[in-house]
Amino acid sequence: KQWYQRRVAITAGDIGTTETKGTVLIKNAEELKSFSVDEEKLIENQVKNLADAGITCVVSGGKVGDMMMHFANKFNIMVVRLMSKWDLRRLCKSVSGTALPNLTVPSAEETGFCSVVQLEEVGDTTVVVFRQEREETAMSTIIIRGSTDNIMDDIERAIDDGVNSVKVLSRDQRCLPGAGATEIELAKQLMSFGQQTPGMEQYAIKKFAEAFEVFPKVLAENTGLKANEVLANMYNAHQDNISGINAGINLESDYCEVMDVVERGVYDLYLTKFWAIKFAVNAATTVLVVDQIIMAKQAGGPKPRKGQADADDD
Repeated sequence: KQWYQRRVAITAGDIGTTETKGTVLIKNAEELKSFSVDEEKLIENQVKNLADAGITCVVSGGKVGDMMMHFANKFNIMVVRLMSKWDLRRLCKSVSGTALPNLTVPSAEETGFCSVVQLEEVGDTTVVVFRQEREETAMSTIIIRGSTDNIMDDIERAIDDGVNSVKVLSRDQRCLPGAGATEIELAKQLMSFGQQTPGMEQYAIKKFAEAFEVFPKVLAENTGLKANEVLANMYNAHQDNISGINAGINLESDYCEVMDVVERGVYDLYLTKFWAIKFAVNAATTVLVVDQIIMAKQAGGPKPRKGQADADDD
């Protein structure tokens, strides 16, 4: 089934449920009949007001009563139930609507619009698809299908990494040589700076330079290469300050070889490396500062009072 050009009203609460806690004294059958008629008229007026306002689809984030479904079918209004608040927020962003606390007639700014609302079968599951037929949409959904959960988890992580990479590139287009080339060059420069620094600070600088070797080591070990041999080849290639700056690990080779990552088009995001290094340095310095505070203060609580103890201490 397909419905075109739908005006959408979104509510975060229950609709069509009139059950409340209370006591009603009914003396005869006429009072019981009038009580149920008033309840039907209340819900019918709500649905009729929505239909008069041009609303053809109602999305609820809570329960939907049977009487509400009856009058929705009568006035040809589609009702969709979404129990997830996250999905409800995504739908509001997709149709440019506002989630109301109660089912009332939304204003022009609160009403959402969707080009096509249709039922589709994905595997054995029937889903409701809200589709916008325009060039730029505020939201997109990617459906992942696979034979096992592990394969789908890997695909989901790959898609998430790709989407986040494009998101970061839209903020900052700068890139750095990948495959461990940037980390080894930073380690070489820091090691050279540490050798020229007098005093005890040179040892801290050299250890900080060695920390950058973790990135190419992990890449080599994940590929099945010898980490020490890869580091030696990369340091040897980076001795050339002109052509060796872009030397990285050749992960496609069965041997511990290096390659020019710029020629191969292997890049890493600048912002990713910037914030990773910044957060790692802040974490390390915070641990060192806390360690100094602990060492500077003498351990133990307050000194015990002399004389007889108070009764509250017991």
